[in-house]
Amino acid sequence: MSQACLEESAYWSRGYRRRMDLGIAGRRAAVAGASGGLGLATAKALAGAGVHVVICGRDEARITAAAAEVGYGCIPIVADVGSAEGGERFVEAAIAALGGIDILVPNAGGPPPGTFASTPLDLYQTGLDLNLLSVVGMCKAAIPSMQERHWGRVIAITSVSVRQPIATLILSNTARAGVTGFLKTVAREVAIDGVTVNTVQPGIHATNRMTQLYGGVPDGAALGIPAGVVGDPDDFGHVVTFLCSEHAKFVTGAQLQVDGGAYGGLL
Repeated sequence: MSQACLEESAYWSRGYRRRMDLGIAGRRAAVAGASGGLGLATAKALAGAGVHVVICGRDEARITAAAAEVGYGCIPIVADVGSAEGGERFVEAAIAALGGIDILVPNAGGPPPGTFASTPLDLYQTGLDLNLLSVVGMCKAAIPSMQERHWGRVIAITSVSVRQPIATLILSNTARAGVTGFLKTVAREVAIDGVTVNTVQPGIHATNRMTQLYGGVPDGAALGIPAGVVGDPDDFGHVVTFLCSEHAKFVTGAQLQVDGGAYGGLL
């Protein structure tokens, strides 16, 4: 074995890892719904890549604690992104805090579970406000300045239910399908301006949402996940961060499921 190969082997045996330069150090990001779960994991991954991050949540104590966990000077903002107006206000506050934003990660908790029979009509507006119109508000506030600078990334956290509706989650299925159509349309309109717009569709991950829906984090294999495990939020955050990178500048209008192989369709 050559000396170079021996040195390479020794490098890896010491447990080091080469960090890919994502080309986004110094960029500015607003991550919504980041007091926990996938939003928090995404904020941590972006900050670790050198991005200046603002996060929001409704509870001051929780979002302050989350910002401390993110580190790297992460700025917490108390905001409710459960409506178009709330989403718009969060982005405006993030722009004021950072002097502008280059990366937007729309995200919000899911609406309450229910079926067609059990869900009253008036709850549909609540679901649409939370998981569709809030994203519209955030995009309207963030994207025009990205277009002016000819660089921007919008990565929305939605759900694999867009591809395969999840039983008892009719509100989430409906609203997230709508936001997918909205973002796909926007992606085609702003691509010429150097702005990419994508969605990442999580399957089952170890978050508080799983506790709410299932009373805990179930066994992955029992849930029919081919990978046999429930997703790690930190891994999910790194997927989102890659889509924000310079390496992903030709990826737009995509809907990427991150679900351990649970979705079985071809498209």
